[in-house]
Amino acid sequence: MTKPPATAPAVDLADEAAYLEAVAQARKAADAYYGSGESGLDDETYDRLLRAITAWEDAHPGQAAADSPSQQVAAGVTAGDVTHTVAMLSLGNVFSDEELTAWAVSLQRRLGGAAVAGWAVEPKLDGVALAARYREGRLAQLVTRGDGTTGEDVSHTIGDIIGLPLTLTEPVTIEVRGEVLMTEDQFAAANEQRTAHGATGFANRRNASSGSLRARDRAYRVGQTFFAYAALTDPAHTDDPGLAGLTHTQLVARLAALGLGTTADTPLATRAYATLDQVVDRVREIGALRAALDIELDGAVIKADSPADQLRAGTGSRTPHWATAFKFPAAQKITVLRAVQWSVGRTGVIAPRAVLDPVDVAGTTITYATLHNPADIARRGLMLGDHVVVYRAGEVIPRVEGAVAGLRTGTEQPVDFPELCPRCGGDIDRGQERWRCERGRACGQKEAIRYAVARDALDIDGLGEKIIVQLVDKGLIEDFADLFTLTRDQLLTLDRMGTRSADNLTAAIEAARTKPLNRVFCALGVLGTGRSMSLRIAAHFGSMRAIRDADAVALAQVDGIGNEKAPVIVEELASLAPVIDKLVAAGVNMDQPGFAPPAPTDAEADTETSTQKANIGLPLAGMTVVVTGAMTGPLSHLSRTEMTELITKAGGRASSSVSTRTHLVVAGENAGSKLTKAQALGIETITPEELAQRLAEHLT
Repeated sequence: MTKPPATAPAVDLADEAAYLEAVAQARKAADAYYGSGESGLDDETYDRLLRAITAWEDAHPGQAAADSPSQQVAAGVTAGDVTHTVAMLSLGNVFSDEELTAWAVSLQRRLGGAAVAGWAVEPKLDGVALAARYREGRLAQLVTRGDGTTGEDVSHTIGDIIGLPLTLTEPVTIEVRGEVLMTEDQFAAANEQRTAHGATGFANRRNASSGSLRARDRAYRVGQTFFAYAALTDPAHTDDPGLAGLTHTQLVARLAALGLGTTADTPLATRAYATLDQVVDRVREIGALRAALDIELDGAVIKADSPADQLRAGTGSRTPHWATAFKFPAAQKITVLRAVQWSVGRTGVIAPRAVLDPVDVAGTTITYATLHNPADIARRGLMLGDHVVVYRAGEVIPRVEGAVAGLRTGTEQPVDFPELCPRCGGDIDRGQERWRCERGRACGQKEAIRYAVARDALDIDGLGEKIIVQLVDKGLIEDFADLFTLTRDQLLTLDRMGTRSADNLTAAIEAARTKPLNRVFCALGVLGTGRSMSLRIAAHFGSMRAIRDADAVALAQVDGIGNEKAPVIVEELASLAPVIDKLVAAGVNMDQPGFAPPAPTDAEADTETSTQKANIGLPLAGMTVVVTGAMTGPLSHLSRTEMTELITKAGGRASSSVSTRTHLVVAGENAGSKLTKAQALGIETITPEELAQRLAEHLT
């Protein structure tokens, strides 16, 4: 069994004074976490502190502090006076395979030595526990967990939560329990509304969920999402006869059939397993899926699936003995925002970047994180000196979620927004959320040329940054199209440019003149496109003339463009017309090799696209293919762009992310989370050598 990244060790409490200090620190964090939802400690730090408290209490029986957060559900924080008919308990935690095995052994002892009849595994969603009470199929009341015995009535949010329908598919009386959380889009919308009404942005999604559930008399509504994971099945609490005797996995399926939100029909679905080894494998699968989700989870929950086993195992004062949570390494931490740096991209977009106190997040030391755009900074209410939540999962670029307002000291300073372009000093166009230098590409001139000649575009070897700077500064080129009119004598005027280097560079530029259309289009740097999209556009239209003649409606038909992106591409191509004209005049190739225009057919009788028809019989026809890791064997010399071109040539569609729509994953050396996710989804995976065998006829 593979092991997860090591969890940080628990805090070492040397004596009773250190223990009482740790209790006070955890108590303060828990009061904030379960109260306002905003804690000054991130999850991993709190977990370490709580484990140290528990270890000290185990070593000193009878000396636990009365207010220790380890002694009560939700640390004993009460937020309401609605009594739970059955206590809403917390879950215990394990952090490694060894701890999971030890917990399973202890469960078996509670069953009198009998083997557990079966296991259920599901995601541990990072949200707010909620009880939803339905009477005769209609949603009547929502109650938070509170201290497990009593919670707060938050029925004012009825109608705002996806997954909690106003009426069930059957008129049953039932209390359902689950997790309320925010998707990425819901979180962004909530912060936008909050800051528009003069409040500070939420620090993170759980903070946003908790605060939004408890807020009353707001001038706006906040959307959230609910996932059910339990229900009261005793006849004393429900009149649904379909719940009697169900295993946990069957219960979740029944809740989905009633119209409630669950993880059913998703890769995170609750599943049943016979052995602990299978459980561990499923935990790994859920962890691998984490980075690609638009909801947050911080672990996996393992339960005895059989209601008989659950009854025999019983419950403690805080946790059920028949369930535990396997916690993943934290994907978010709290650190300090020290500065904001402003950079200008090749199209003139002005982008902010957060400079942070270094912090380890999911095994990587983070010093910088994206802030997206000025509007995003305003929405989140960020200030220099703020304690901020930094989020990173898998291969995702780290980002600042928001500020922990409760940790502000009054010494924080507002973020300075640029008055003029940070690069050229020109005016800034603030008409959209993404600010741009009014000079546009002219401001990012050198960066645009560097992008155009890179390996994934024209691949002009020997044309590095220092040479590009000289060419621009000497007035020899204004854009990359001018490279094709450069003479050998002009190159020899550059510093440290010898005759051999000039000859080699001249040959490389000449070779770039014959690159396929997709490389030329990629070199243009059209907003909303990249190497893969450029290939799709070139394969769809076949020539630059056809692309330029296409309107937004025609461009929207290309896979991945759609109605929103198409008008932007049309506008971009119009602004790039002078560059394209120069490329045509210089004799640069403007056609896509192998393009065959569709033969006239009766569109009413045949709905297949021309691309699909043309690909029939090819080895990857109709397949979406993801390449991950370093290529080996016959494919070792190919760049990612060349791999994409090869896949397209063989009839497939290259993609950068694994999903349920993926048909094939090519896993090279050091393949990471994409391979694990593919295995979790049951997607076919092959080696680069195996792909080379399949595509032998196309490798030439």
